[in-house]
Amino acid sequence: MGLIVGILIVIGCTLGGYMAMGGKLGVLWQPFEVVIIVGAAIGAFVIANTGSVVKATGSAIGKTFKGSAYKKENYVELICLLYQILKVAKTKGNLGLEQHIENPQDSALFAQFPGVMANETAMTFMCDYLRMLTLGSEDPHEMESLMDEEIEVVHHEHSEVAHALQTMADGMPALGIVAAVLGVIKTMGSITEPPEILGKLIGGALVGTFLGVWVSYGFLAPIAGKAQAVYNLEIKYLQCIKAALLAHMHGSPPAVSVEFARKALHSHDRPTFYEIEDAVGALPPPA
Repeated sequence: MGLIVGILIVIGCTLGGYMAMGGKLGVLWQPFEVVIIVGAAIGAFVIANTGSVVKATGSAIGKTFKGSAYKKENYVELICLLYQILKVAKTKGNLGLEQHIENPQDSALFAQFPGVMANETAMTFMCDYLRMLTLGSEDPHEMESLMDEEIEVVHHEHSEVAHALQTMADGMPALGIVAAVLGVIKTMGSITEPPEILGKLIGGALVGTFLGVWVSYGFLAPIAGKAQAVYNLEIKYLQCIKAALLAHMHGSPPAVSVEFARKALHSHDRPTFYEIEDAVGALPPPA
């Protein structure tokens, strides 16, 4: 919602200000300038990036319009699942988790938390490290290093898309100049025309420079920044899981371990201590 509002403000202020100065919108309608700028930008984007990045770009742009999928209630659900998991581990030992993590889709414990189950990246991350606990990994420092490395890999993969969009935005003004130069070349071929016709041709050529800068700084660069922010929040979801599991490995009881997870969250999304206490208090005993 915020992204759409921002786009409308950019369009309204730019075109509204132009019209208030007496400008005519018809002059800005230069479809072939758009083809040159946007088409060349897309072509350069395809050349510069791997197939996986190109394929992920559509999804990334969709996420920027939807905004973050993680709200306070999503973190409450995750922390409740972590509490149930760690409670099983404390009462039955780490091996008691094996029946749940080998086939989480068939686990009654995981079935209580469909939001977390729908997050494939988080589920893989969580189950992999829980599986390592059942296999006997007991060194929290080694586990932390491995978690950090995996989180860094996920962050890098996500950042590739945002970086590619930002690079595309950085090149837009130069492509706008290309379109403007081509427009000037076209104008020079009509140098014998009357001044009023030349004025229109020169104005149309300059629209290319305007469009390149406008699309870059008004739309594409902000979308790249928003994509990076959304991906950063996805990383925070994994860091929440990491905090709880490491606290468990250090010997903390489930209630304390999930407090570590809660404290790992951004303040604007972080549920209060009492909200978590009430949520875990309402949970049924883990199977």
